Order: sequence, then C-alpha cells, then structure tokens
Amino acid sequence: MADSSESYHMATSPSRGSRRGDLTSSPGRDLPPFEDESEGLLGDVTLPGEEEEEDDGEELIGDGMERDYRPIPELDRYEVEGLDEDEDLSELSPGARAAAEEAMRIRDRDQGLSGRMRRGLLYDSDDEDEDRPARKRRLAERAAEGAAGDGEDEEMIESIENLEDMKGHTVREWVSMAAPRLEIYHRFKNFLRTHVDEHGHNVFKERISDMCKENRESLVVNYEDLAAREHVLAYFLPEAPTEMLKIFDEAAKEVVLAMYPKYDRISHHIHVRICSLPLVEELRSLRQLHLNQLIRTSGVVTSCTAVLPQLGMVKYNCNKCNFILGPFFQSQNQEVKPGSCPECQSLGPFEINMEETVYQNYQRITIQESPGKVAAGRLPRSKDAILLADLVDSCKPGDEIELTGIYNNNYDGSLNMANGFPVFATVIMANHIARKDEGVAVAELTDEDVKAIVTLSKDERIGERVFASIAPSIYGHEDIKRGLALALFGGEPKNPGGKHKVRGDINVLLCGDPGTAKSQFLKYVEKVANRAVFTTGQGASAVGLTAYVQRHPVTREWTLEAGALVLADRGVCLIDEFDKMNDQDRTSIHEAMEQQSISISKAGIVTSLQARCTVIAAANPIGGRYDPSLTFSENVDLTEPIVSRFDVLCVVRDTVDPVQDEMLARFVVGSHIKHHPSNRDGGVAGLEEMVLPNSSDVPLIPQELLRKYIMYAKERVHPKLNQMDQDKVARIYSDLRKESMATGSIPITVRHIESMIRMAEAHARMHLRDYVLEDDVNMAIRVMLESFIDTQKFSVMRSMRKTFARYLAFKRDNNELLLFILKQLVSEQVAYQRNRYGAQQDTIEIPEKELIDKARQISIHNLSAFYDSEVFRSNKFAHDSKKKLILQHF
Repeated sequence: MADSSESYHMATSPSRGSRRGDLTSSPGRDLPPFEDESEGLLGDVTLPGEEEEEDDGEELIGDGMERDYRPIPELDRYEVEGLDEDEDLSELSPGARAAAEEAMRIRDRDQGLSGRMRRGLLYDSDDEDEDRPARKRRLAERAAEGAAGDGEDEEMIESIENLEDMKGHTVREWVSMAAPRLEIYHRFKNFLRTHVDEHGHNVFKERISDMCKENRESLVVNYEDLAAREHVLAYFLPEAPTEMLKIFDEAAKEVVLAMYPKYDRISHHIHVRICSLPLVEELRSLRQLHLNQLIRTSGVVTSCTAVLPQLGMVKYNCNKCNFILGPFFQSQNQEVKPGSCPECQSLGPFEINMEETVYQNYQRITIQESPGKVAAGRLPRSKDAILLADLVDSCKPGDEIELTGIYNNNYDGSLNMANGFPVFATVIMANHIARKDEGVAVAELTDEDVKAIVTLSKDERIGERVFASIAPSIYGHEDIKRGLALALFGGEPKNPGGKHKVRGDINVLLCGDPGTAKSQFLKYVEKVANRAVFTTGQGASAVGLTAYVQRHPVTREWTLEAGALVLADRGVCLIDEFDKMNDQDRTSIHEAMEQQSISISKAGIVTSLQARCTVIAAANPIGGRYDPSLTFSENVDLTEPIVSRFDVLCVVRDTVDPVQDEMLARFVVGSHIKHHPSNRDGGVAGLEEMVLPNSSDVPLIPQELLRKYIMYAKERVHPKLNQMDQDKVARIYSDLRKESMATGSIPITVRHIESMIRMAEAHARMHLRDYVLEDDVNMAIRVMLESFIDTQKFSVMRSMRKTFARYLAFKRDNNELLLFILKQLVSEQVAYQRNRYGAQQDTIEIPEKELIDKARQISIHNLSAFYDSEVFRSNKFAHDSKKKLILQHF
C-alpha cells in the first residue's frame, strides 16, 4: 500500500511543486485552484533524502528543494488498481474543475453543511474562522516581507461590511469565531473612545477617569447609547451575553490601559456593566426562552450570604512528585480536575496549591417580587442571583434593586430527587445592580408629568384638594383623610453629625367602631403609595414583621431574611387588626417605629437593618365598639409606649345622625350605580356627569396624578424650619401636658413636639414649599389637637374644644364651624326630647339666640351668609326669621 501511495503522490508531483511555489511566491500569482486539494497529503510521504519535519509541517524552502522536480520513472505513473477503466472519461480542464468546485462549495454553504472532510482535504477560502497552519505560515511570511498589510486590510474591510451576515450560524457560534470576534472587539473599542453626548463631551473618558480615581473595576455602559451607535453589537449582546461581555471586558481593559498604563497593578480586570436595558421582565414571567440571555428584572433583596472566595484559576500539587499542575480555568457550572500528572503519570491524589491559585469574590443573594406587584392570592416568587467581583456587598436585605444579568441554568440534584426526572435550577449571573432608593422613582416621571405637578402646586387650594382626593370612594372622615395625606407626604428625617437620627415618617393609628372603612383606608394607601407592604395582626408574627434568621437549605449556613418592616423601607407598612397581635409581637416593632432600625442578635448574627417606613395601623376597641364615656387607653388594649409612638390618633365613631346617614346612603348607592360593570360600556346616559354627594366642594385630583405628585414631593422637596414660630409650639405643648395630666386620657410626651414639627414639614411639602410657614404650623397644631381631643371622654371633650377653639378654627370656613355648633345644639335637643317624651319629633326647633351666643364665642357675628349657604340647606335646616327659630326636618 506504501508503494501505491508513493506512486499516487509522485504522479501529482507537479502540483506539489506548484503548491510549494504558491506558498513561497507572492500573493498575486495565478494558479489552478484544484491544486489546493493536495495540501493535506504532503505529510504522508517522505522522499529519499528528506528528513522528518516537526509537527507544524515540512521545511518548504531548503537546499534540496529542486530535487522534488527530478524524474523518478518507477514512481511517475498511476497505479492501475482502483482506476475506472470501463468508462472513457475526458480529463477536466483546470478552469472547468475550478468552476465545479466553486459550485459545490456554494451548494454546501446554502445547505448549511457543517461537516467537513479531514483538515486539509477541502479548503474553503471563505472559511476565515479556522486558524489553519498553512494560513498562519502564509501570514507570517507576508509579515516578514512587509506585505501583510494588503491581505489583512482586505479581510478587515470584508468583516466590517458583513458582521450582520452570520452565514447560517447562530449568534453564539458567530461571535465565538475569530474574525467576528476581532471585529466586535475593534468596534466596541472605537465606541468607548469616540462616543460623545449632546454637549460634545467624551462620555467614557470622564467615566474611566472617575472609575480609576476610585480604584474601581466596573465601567457602566448605557445600552441605549450602544444601540444608537452600534446597533449590531446591541443586537448581539442580549442573544449571546457571556461571549459578548468577555469581548467587551477585553476591549475596555485596553482602552483603560491606553489612558492609564499602570492601572493593571490596581485592577487586573475591567468589567463592563450594562444598564438601562429597555425591556424589564417580571420575576414570575421568566421562562425557558430567556435562558442564556441578558435580562433586566427588579425585586426586593430578602437574603444574602457572606462574601466567599470562588476559584477563578486553579493550580494543583501532585502529592507524589510535587509537580505543579495547571493552571486550570474554573467554570461556573462544574469543577475542573486534572486527570493525571504529566510528570509522573500518577492519577492523584492532587491538592490545591493555595499560594498560586487565583480567587474571586462570590456572593449569592435572593431577590423577591416587590410586595406591591404581587397579584392578590399569589405567592411572591423569588430567584437566586450570583454577584461576582466588585458587585458583592452592593445591596443588603430590604433594598429594592433593578438587576441586569444573564439568566442561566445549573444542575441541581435535589430537584431531581424531588421530581423524579432531570430538572434544572435557574440562577441570574448579575452584571449590573441599581438600587431604587435614590431617585429611580422620580426618573419614571416624564417632563409632561413634572409640568402638570408644578402647575397643580400653584393652585391656592391645593392642600384642601389633596385632603379631599384621599380615598374619594369613602364618604366623610375628613380628619382621617387629613392624617393619611400628611403621613403619605411625610416629614424630613434629620441626622445631625451622623450621631443621632430623628425620624421623618408620620405614624397613624385608626381606632374605632366596625364598619367605618378603616381597612378600606389602608387598602387605598396600599394602592397610592409608591412602596407599600400590607399585613394583618392575626397573620403577622414578630419575626415576620422584623427579620428572622434561618439556615440556608443548601449551604447550611445561617442567613438573614427580611420581614415586612424591612421590605417596606422608604415606604409604608400597613398593619390591619393591630389589636389582634400578641403583646410580645407588638413590642418587637417599638424600635422600628421610633429608631427606624431593627436589631438582630440570633445564631451568632448581630446586626441592625434599616426600617425607615411609615406605620399606619387599624385597631378595634375592646368589646367591638368605642365607648365615648371612657378614655382612649380604657377603650383600646394597647400599652402606653406603643400609643405614644403614633403621631396621629384617629378615633372613628359610628354616630346616629339622620341627615348624615341619609347622605351617606345616597353616596354609597350612587357609587355602586356609577361603578357597576354593566355601565362601563355606556349603558346609562350621562353617567360620567353624575356627581357623588361628598362633604367637600373642591375639585378632586385624578388618582394617577396624585400618586405622581406625592412621589415628586417626597423626592424633590425638603422643607427647612428657619421661619417656624417656636413660641406657639412651646405654648401648645405646655397646655396639652396640663390637660393630659388632668384628664388622664393619653400621655403627651416630647414625641408630640416632634410630631407637630413633622406634620408642619409634611404640610409645607404638600405645597412644594422650601420653608415651613405659619400656616403649616397652624395646620399641624390643629391636627394634633383634633387627634388629642377625639381621644377624650365625652364629658371632657366639650370644655376642651372651648379651650383650644382658636387653634381648631384654623383653615375652617365660618360655615363649617357654625354647622358643627348647630349640630351640637340639635343633638342636645334630640337627647332632651327622648328623655322627656320618649320619642324624637319630626321637626327640631332651635332658638336663633343660642346659635348667636355660641358664634360670638368664636368671634363670628354675622350669620346671614350661613343661612343662605348650600351647606345649611343640604343638611335640611331652615331659618324662620319671624319666629327667630332654626328648624330641621327629618
């Protein structure tokens, strides 16, 4: 068989010679293309006088190269065996053969055939992805002759034009090939060097400079900028993120080292972080089609492990001969181990060489869907994410984050045990983390929104409009709406010198009879607040509200899980059925309500978590109904420490008032008719114009605009206290202390001074003011007094209202005050008639003189405007000027 192969090769020796000539001659020489086929067979023959060459091929240019062309008659003939003698075939001309081969190559490419013949038997000039030895040699020779530039330029120009044309490959295969990879590398490097913003500033020059000043290794690239400049790279990136980010990192490192040549002493790697990916996926919508793709999702960090060292590049010691094996580059999915020692061929055991092995930081966090985004009745989904390098410790439990990363799957044996068939666990390899704490919420507002908010703030009655717009589907309860509005806007937290924190959040407690819409108020706040967590006292435990320590099911290490108050950080925590909580559970939130932190010392974990949230709680009195003849502390089963931590106490009484009850019933029925599902299609004519009879006459703010208004005010407006009337606050505090000691209802403490200041700041923030004015202080005092007087016994309440009348009258128009006085006179008359006659009459008569006397006490002398007002008539009052009586018909 050796003879036959030798004869075959010698028969084609002219082509061998020509092939050598091709390799040594200039690139422009014309040769028949079919002669390329013989290249792979060169290594099979050793002619007399020729020596075996090394693996990288024969020495083509040497002293004896002319001997290849000498005649050898016994070899210069074809072997008869194996030739087709029957058919008389005409020999193909070189041109025809070249055309046939080209046609076959085009056919193979169109059919996407990836299987190729043995290397060297078929050469495709378009396959630039293979670093073939012959091509390497050619390039090296051209480089030596100085002629490499032309060929390289031609290849580069072609790859620039055709980077989008993937020639039937997938994106992942295409970007892994040498030529596209090089082109992507150059394009991204060019993007980093030349990208400018609308003002003409070089964006990345400044970013790299800032990064190097702080010794960081993360370069943040905005996806929208990349898409605007390099749309092909922006198309490839989400499809093949692992490969693309590796190329980006290399390009970024070269750009950084060009600016700061010695920066690799500080950081060996530069990581490109992609932000502002356009599509945000919910955690529960992640599916199989997202696998191995770049995704952006958001959630709350519920737990995180410690920072651990992960193997990056590992070296092993052979225990038998002490030879150092490696380096082995460790992948994320499986451990890389050596098979045998190349020095002594032993199969082990091998030990990790601790000194020469390279590690990287590793941390695993769990993110859970934000509480406000979970549909009712659904469990919140969670997902693990892996943070590497400098991303570790960039977030903590309770933080709301936006995470950009690669959605990967990894093998999990425990899942297969549970399910009985192969199932993969999924994990997000984090690339970029943005915390939502600072300014991300306001970034969602458009310029039109900001314009509408500023225009709305210039309305003279904006405060009253905001109060009226809180829970518009609930009739009445102005004091509760006022308290909730102030709580939603909140005061300004203070931390002088970073030593002593004073909270800015306003806590509200709603307490009263059943059926007075307490839970409805909480549900409304959950919808309108930017970040809210809703829980009930019966279903909440101490650790569920604060934080709990548990063993991680896989690593078996203790991890910290965040509770409701931590998840509501910088938001609102709503607790319904507050009185149903156990006492020990309730005491666990003392610290959270005042210091706004939660201290944990369990299982060796001693730490403190942030819980900067407003607490709005609803409670029922002892026995179900509120007894006005008892004090607040006797009505409610809450301890004094917890009551004093609430800034506003709203007592809701279900009083019988025929006129108010009728108006309430009309409001409820009208609301049901207006919002019935069948009426949404325009079933009832003029339904949109139907105005529900509410207790206020100011135009309401649309709910979506109100939500944006609150968000904008909290982020952008920070009122200062320079012009505050300190004497007035000091005087009201001393008066309240005196009254509270006398009546023994609720204790007035120094916390209530802070409460007044917080409410004054919230009222100023509501008007988008930078300074707290006298109006704000007066409104804060009024809310504080109403809260205090409502908690008194019925017998004490009237005298107290008289004492603080001038404060309570703030921002109330005279008609509202007169109506309040008139209703008090009516209720006294009704009580008198019941006691005297055993029944209530259809018409109540009040002497006009009694109302005039009461009005004079609050400095109102002219009542004619009140008799003509709509408020007077809507409450079914009539004035008889001849008899000097005020009549009310039931």
